[in-house]
Amino acid sequence: MSALLSLSSTSFADLVMNSSGNAGQASINWSSADASQLMNDEDDFSPPGSATATTTIRQAGAVSTTTAARATQISDTSRYNYNGQPSVNSRAALVMDAQTGEVLYSKNSNIALPIASITKLMTAVVTADARLNMSEQITLEPIDFAGAGGKNSSSTLKAGDKMNRAEVLLVALMKSENPAAAALARTYPGGRPAFVAAMNAKARQLGMTSTHYYESTGLDPRNQASARDLGILVSSAYQYGLIRQFSTTPHYDFNLGYRVLKSNNTNALVRNGGWNINISKTGYINEAGRCVVMHATVNNRPAVVVLLGAGSSQARTNDATELFSWLSHQPKRI
Repeated sequence: MSALLSLSSTSFADLVMNSSGNAGQASINWSSADASQLMNDEDDFSPPGSATATTTIRQAGAVSTTTAARATQISDTSRYNYNGQPSVNSRAALVMDAQTGEVLYSKNSNIALPIASITKLMTAVVTADARLNMSEQITLEPIDFAGAGGKNSSSTLKAGDKMNRAEVLLVALMKSENPAAAALARTYPGGRPAFVAAMNAKARQLGMTSTHYYESTGLDPRNQASARDLGILVSSAYQYGLIRQFSTTPHYDFNLGYRVLKSNNTNALVRNGGWNINISKTGYINEAGRCVVMHATVNNRPAVVVLLGAGSSQARTNDATELFSWLSHQPKRI
């Protein structure tokens, strides 16, 4: 991705098609075949909607003895509480083995809570599923800045800004821009009502039983899900190469023609590196607190980490680091 970022004056839709090839040779056209390959990464992963794209979460009860036994093997126990489990201050949390669905750590993981901009991960999934033209130019309209759930948010975007759909999706995922997520819903076939219906239909298809969406940005606190449900969503989103790439882009300069919008990922762990993070999305509104979901590979184990309701951005980062550090002390997968 670093090679792509150095070429930000070129259309992003042209560049991402070459993410697995020569980034310096940007293609001119976004063909349906190219879009399909990037969205699904079909050489390596099952197509979305296939049987293997749905994750079944195994509750920890059947494996709790084994998990506890492994925890006692941790050599550096000073960071963990007396039973060898990580100390997490967020309101709800989940750590899940991404391959087996085994729950390794759980805190209030079945309680539905406001999820703020974690919503945008489903926004990305629905956008990818629709197979829309990613080179299509989208002009941001004043309605995209109207907010939702009685809330507005600051944005570095402006009405009249033009991006192709790929760039709109990128800025929605990496920088969590609400007008971008609103524009993706507005320009969906059938508009916002059809988009929200597709979000809820996808949640039901995946088995996200406590989830409901009212809009595409996460500003509405009625957008709610449990940590368990978000674990399922992250596992499904991992099947999309487009979402993996866009959500973990550390920095990107959007050339809007008349100005350049310098943007950074909202997740400090993605910006700073150090962990092998494959999917990332943060979120915040007052009702939700600070939230984050991630798919990461830690100690050769692909894992999903969900944190909801942290008190601050630093507390969210501390909890995530705690969980990653705890995972790194677990025995490697055989």
